[in-house]
Amino acid sequence: MTNDKVDVVIVGAGASGSVYASVLAKAGKKVVLLEAGPDWELSDLISSEIWGRRIKPAGPPILLDGKNPMGYVAQAGWGSGGATLHYFANFPRLLPTDFRMKSEHGRGHDWPIAYEDVAPFWDKVAREIGMSGDAKAEERWRPAGEAYPMPPMKTFRNGDIWTKPLEAAGIPMVPAPVGMNSVEFKGRPACLYDGWCHVGCPIGALANPQVTYLGDARKAGAELRAFSTVTRVLTNEAGTRVTGVEYYDYQHQKQVQEASVVILASWSAQNPRLLLNSATGRHPKGLSNASGLVGHFMMSHTVASTWALFDEDVQNHMGTIAVQYMSYQHYPKTSQKDAFGSTFWTAGFALKTTDLANSRSDLFGIELDDYMKRAARNLTGIKAFGEELPAMENRVELVGDKDEFGMPLGKLTHTFQPDAVALWNANLDDGVKVAKAAGAKEAWPARGAIPTSHLLGGTIMGADASNSVVNSYGQSHEIPNLWIAGPGIFPTEGASNPTFTIFALSQRGAERMTSQWGTLTN
Repeated sequence: MTNDKVDVVIVGAGASGSVYASVLAKAGKKVVLLEAGPDWELSDLISSEIWGRRIKPAGPPILLDGKNPMGYVAQAGWGSGGATLHYFANFPRLLPTDFRMKSEHGRGHDWPIAYEDVAPFWDKVAREIGMSGDAKAEERWRPAGEAYPMPPMKTFRNGDIWTKPLEAAGIPMVPAPVGMNSVEFKGRPACLYDGWCHVGCPIGALANPQVTYLGDARKAGAELRAFSTVTRVLTNEAGTRVTGVEYYDYQHQKQVQEASVVILASWSAQNPRLLLNSATGRHPKGLSNASGLVGHFMMSHTVASTWALFDEDVQNHMGTIAVQYMSYQHYPKTSQKDAFGSTFWTAGFALKTTDLANSRSDLFGIELDDYMKRAARNLTGIKAFGEELPAMENRVELVGDKDEFGMPLGKLTHTFQPDAVALWNANLDDGVKVAKAAGAKEAWPARGAIPTSHLLGGTIMGADASNSVVNSYGQSHEIPNLWIAGPGIFPTEGASNPTFTIFALSQRGAERMTSQWGTLTN
């Protein structure tokens, strides 16, 4: 069945797709979002780790390979809102050096844009959806910008206990910037500090798409079709333009949605899978893949966690799953001896029962029971996120196995390079030193398999079509009415959480699209 043609079809209703939908619908465009998962509402969200599994990974699996395969939680987006339905809403920004990696260090890639090109959009996102923090305090590390619309979030002992020892170690901390309400904002209530952000916020204090961009898009007339799995992007016979997408609806019936513009805004591993599966005679390697780079340069952050037990009650159940404090002090690429890449320090996050157990995954039976009793009031931790440089061999590719709709599965191969491993080890060593200086009676690093966090790359931006997939706005170098959004377009990742930048880049791309609409559709 072929549906009536619309102006824009967006594949994925998560962070980037919801921004595009909001901007374009407000500009009067007829917008359809196709979301593979369910359409969640705030009333669906329940503060339970058991229930929370329902809003985590689902749908066709991504096969995992490599020495450091991505954790399954990487596939966290499922349904409207995507991963941002239940994200931590840590909103740090990249720093100027992140945009000049190749020029300054001869490693990785340069971005085709600078910090100054993105800064106005970070500020705009903060104004529109709400953000708490202390922008002035961050200016010790970054250029000045607008003040945040809300003051910092409350802090608790699980965060405060770390500030002095970290500063003594040369890592000064400032209030973390977060997409949460410290006070009422635009009719949405302030945070309750019960630490259940990771299973969704039923009161709307968390700036997820349901209460921000997606809600605005619907008010402006955008349509969201849930349980709609896109399998191919369609092109005209000449291969010069995309004409829409093929998808399977909630009844597993094949549908075609024609559109003047197609935006791929699904998970970073799914966008390459779609492009590769949409190969034609004119595009034998897949759409927007003349460079051969679709699916390559996948990146993730390392997470160096240090756990500590104190003699006092550290209020570890209080706060948010986001953090109370953060620091860019080790962000310069050569901060850690014998390692390369940025480090982003965080402290003060709420813990749940599973966090307590997972902090000592080596314990069982009576030993675990004894530990859980001690950890219930006395355990807290700090985390350092480490940068991974883009590597060609970290990639998404199609395999022979197929999903229920006949679409080849994707395989994500990921191995941390030596620099990322060295950085992770250095950060763990620093964390234990800080914990001991803080007076912890026990302190240990979370060693073992290197944890991965966030997934970026696969459809990177660049100024040159020979070494990138899209331009700085997310527009395909080869097909002008095909756009790609989300963290997949990042050419390097920095060390900070990406969602604030995803929102900003999507806002920038959507505004560009509206201003160039006539040339896109002719």
